[in-house]
Amino acid sequence: MAEGDDGQEKTEEPTQKRREQAREDGSIVTSKEVFVFATLAGGLALLMMIEGLLPALVRGWSGYLVIEPGADLERIAMVRLGQAWREVLIAGLVVSVPLLALVLLVQSAMGGINFSTKALSFKASRINPAAGLKRMVSLKALVELAKAVAKVALLIGVAVLVLRDELSPLDRLWTAAPGDAAAVLGAGLIRLVSALLIVLAVIGGLDLVWQAWSLTNSMKMSRQELKEESKESNGSPEVKGRMRRMQMEASRNGARRRAALDDVPQATAIVTNPTHFAVALRYVPGETPAPVILAMGKGPMALDIIERGRKAGIGTLRIPLLARALYFTGDIGQEIPDGLYGAVAVVLAHVYRLDRGEAAEMPDVDVPEGLAFDEFGRPM
Repeated sequence: MAEGDDGQEKTEEPTQKRREQAREDGSIVTSKEVFVFATLAGGLALLMMIEGLLPALVRGWSGYLVIEPGADLERIAMVRLGQAWREVLIAGLVVSVPLLALVLLVQSAMGGINFSTKALSFKASRINPAAGLKRMVSLKALVELAKAVAKVALLIGVAVLVLRDELSPLDRLWTAAPGDAAAVLGAGLIRLVSALLIVLAVIGGLDLVWQAWSLTNSMKMSRQELKEESKESNGSPEVKGRMRRMQMEASRNGARRRAALDDVPQATAIVTNPTHFAVALRYVPGETPAPVILAMGKGPMALDIIERGRKAGIGTLRIPLLARALYFTGDIGQEIPDGLYGAVAVVLAHVYRLDRGEAAEMPDVDVPEGLAFDEFGRPM
């Protein structure tokens, strides 16, 4: 059983990724024996279709060899060679185009048509004598040798059996007209090829099964290779676990922030960015030692906080630096960070004056140097 580079036996069936990689490298199911069978079968079909035309074709061709007495031999030879060349070219196209289409159709049915530049690239192992010797004595090479010997022996045996019955008609061809000889030869050739096709069909079927098994076996993987491929595709278990924990934490935080929206009407003030961030603060002397963050959010949630505050008549102040500082350093349900006491005290004092109906300009609010952030949470 094959072993991988890690020394483990390759016992696991190839994954879809391994199959796709092999296809990119040019490894697909194919069989030369099936191609031989298909080509010969196509040739036989063409021969059977034109069997009735063979006498006329041969008579036409033999006419090129007839030269009238006194004719210009050189001129006639050039003309007839040109005509013969055109007819050979046409006959070649008539035969080769259908056979090529048949071969492509057969390959498409076996393993698909695949063009890989990797299969054409240079590999040093191809000219390495040691690697070449290893390929020569491999199981695949021995199977190919046995298959070739068996095929030749079978085909020769079948050909001898068929031709033995055709020898007596062949003796009369020396005195027959060219057209009649062509008819006899065509019929005999059809019988010979038909017999050979039976043998080639069996050989091709067996070879196709062998090639499919051999390709699958060469793509098998060890357990370690399966684990490594799984890591490449999905990440290591540790990374996946950490990502799941982060997703769960983000989900819990999102749910907590959405639930906190119901507390916005109880806020004392809302500090905004004005649209990217919003933080709802509550401070009632004697209720808590310091202001508490009731709700906070960014983007659509920030707009929701602002809208709920507007409906509840909560004062909203646009102080971008303070809004970002509270968002990135505070937490819902917790008191504001110590470093922001002074800035928040200025804001609350301004709100209290507005609530008493006093005219008051927006005060300057200073945020400590270590608590200033941009909209991405990076220190400024």
